[in-house]
Amino acid sequence: MKFSISREALLRPLTLVAGVVERRQTLPVLSNVLIEVQDTQLSLTGTDLEVELIGRAEPSQVDEPGSATVPARKLMDICKSLPEQSEITFALEDGRAVLRAGRSRFTLSTLPVAEFPNIEDGQGTQELSLPRGTLKHLIDATAFAMAQQDVRYYLNGMLLELGRNLVRTVATDGHRLAVCSRSADIDIEPAQKLIVPRKGVLELVRLLDGSDELVGLTLGANHLRARTGEFTFTSKLVDGKFPDYERVVPKGGDKVFIAERAELRQVLSRTSILSNEKYRGVRLNLEEGNLRVMANNPEQEEAEENVSLDYSGDTLEIGFNVGYLIDVLGALDEDRVQMTLSDSNSSAIMEEPGGGDALYVVMPMRL
Repeated sequence: MKFSISREALLRPLTLVAGVVERRQTLPVLSNVLIEVQDTQLSLTGTDLEVELIGRAEPSQVDEPGSATVPARKLMDICKSLPEQSEITFALEDGRAVLRAGRSRFTLSTLPVAEFPNIEDGQGTQELSLPRGTLKHLIDATAFAMAQQDVRYYLNGMLLELGRNLVRTVATDGHRLAVCSRSADIDIEPAQKLIVPRKGVLELVRLLDGSDELVGLTLGANHLRARTGEFTFTSKLVDGKFPDYERVVPKGGDKVFIAERAELRQVLSRTSILSNEKYRGVRLNLEEGNLRVMANNPEQEEAEENVSLDYSGDTLEIGFNVGYLIDVLGALDEDRVQMTLSDSNSSAIMEEPGGGDALYVVMPMRL
């Protein structure tokens, strides 16, 4: 195996593929990236047995096709540290990988290609295409609400719902819920509900941009595969039943106010500085035309801010985890935000004024 490639052509796919590779692995070969080179194409594969990513690049010259596995992080760090526009020559010599660039030479260990696992190629049951920008928007609008290490393992991921002319993503950690829906030119009957694990969601969104170019999705019984130009991404799906999120959305809230999103976010961020570090609670006092935001902590420190807003109705005092509110305000991209409340023990709905494609539910806190 011997080929040459420019530093830039190798670095972009290598950086994304190395992102999938975990630093601490049970199998040594999982710390490596699989490099395969044919006549005009180079492919790089990284996996942690849950998520697999294949990136492709064009070598400037192939002297000898072949394959090898080399340590992913070390290869990436070497490429990053080389001068821009360097030409890298990669060769296998005596079972080791030798990289040469200008007057530099690096020798890396390799492990047998046969040991490198690949996520089994399950038969895809359905194929569809979505604009990359649509899928990216859906993930960006909801990913923050995924649980991180919940014992309810099905919450450590995102529900992807595909139906007739509709794509929806849903994420919840039990304290808050994020739902985003977009119409799309797809027709899937009956509707499919897949739970993509947290790592799969975060890696997939790195491959997407805001363009109208299509990403091809293949839905399998326990896999989701996405193809975007130079990358093929595969993730195992979480085997579990996602909660019925529609039951969580509160109905009949009679206190609706509209505020400037950026201003409200700044006020909450400032107030949060003096909230209890463990619980991060803030109190909201809603009154006609004004919202008073208050926080205090065990050191007897207090913060109080006032925000003017569009509201005429009864007064209400309610507590929230301030981090949850700030996350929602960061995910919305309208200038104003609408919040619907009913009483101090009921969840709040946050959305664009008049409702948009995203809806957020945040549970209150007792303070």
